[in-house]
Amino acid sequence: MRIVLANPRGFCAGVHMAIDVVQQLLELCPGEDIYVYHEIVHNKHVVHRFRERGVAFVEDIDEVPEGKIVVFSAHGVSPAVRQAAAERNLTSVDATCPLVTKVHMEAIRYARQGYQILLVGHADHQEIVGTRGEAPDSIQVVERPDDIPNLNIIDPNKLAYLTQTTLSTDDADVIISALKRAFPNIKEPPGGDICYATTNRQRAVRQIAPECDLTLVIGSRNSSNSVRLTEISQNVGTPARLLDDVSELQDDWFTGIERVLVTAGASAPEDLVAGVVRRLVETYSAEIEIADVFDEDVEFAIPATLKRIMRENGVDPSQRKIRFTKPDITESLYGAVPLTVSAGHH
Repeated sequence: MRIVLANPRGFCAGVHMAIDVVQQLLELCPGEDIYVYHEIVHNKHVVHRFRERGVAFVEDIDEVPEGKIVVFSAHGVSPAVRQAAAERNLTSVDATCPLVTKVHMEAIRYARQGYQILLVGHADHQEIVGTRGEAPDSIQVVERPDDIPNLNIIDPNKLAYLTQTTLSTDDADVIISALKRAFPNIKEPPGGDICYATTNRQRAVRQIAPECDLTLVIGSRNSSNSVRLTEISQNVGTPARLLDDVSELQDDWFTGIERVLVTAGASAPEDLVAGVVRRLVETYSAEIEIADVFDEDVEFAIPATLKRIMRENGVDPSQRKIRFTKPDITESLYGAVPLTVSAGHH
């Protein structure tokens, strides 16, 4: 068996930033109760590891005792949640991915200009809930082309669309094309809203999966971008399995399988990928090929409230940058299992 390990995979810069925020608060505020509104990222292992360190995750801001620290998750929150936190005198640390914040700002701008906004995405996803809260009277959610005839459109020449950042580009293109056919003058977001990391991971799967017999996506089932990776693989004709970790591997998946693409959703830690790869190497004497499709090297600023907390604790924020680069295969992650690695993708 040959394993084709996709790069990029796993943590994106926004997820890395959000997780780093909670880790730094735990270090800066020992003994303090740290609360996170919603799961910090959609990965059960990340959440479980923080719970073991005493972090509490809540779905209602009223669950946070007055005066405590609360972190807003990477998915963003509505102004109503921010206001509720302020009324409870909470120290709010905003770990919203800057690319999600971009969509929030676009929603505010279009609403102020008198546009109706068609928000493409999954209505129950936290990102959509937060974005919709920025301009609830101006936003309608479009989950599929069939929703378009039921929209309440006041002026078809005063329309704009935005999208959830973690959508499948395939699905988004279908919906956006249908919107443009229905409303030829609809405005589109500058530069697009689907984040670079989501797009890069999907393009890597789209490029590599046709050459493989099976795709394994490491990620949680409530991770939109992880689910989308499995769909992309299936769209190009390669069966795909979504699994949280090595414990979910099943031997019958690999009957007759010679090439396996391994990737991970943007909220999946690299050690989970390593665990799956180790098992395949040990069980099937698999060799590993690294498929470098895109390079990522991104920096996000530390949230302002965290900077203040750092200064109060004698830490210079200028000495800390949240920087993300592609994951490496290292001995510390992959253990003593011998790896045959072929860099590059052809």
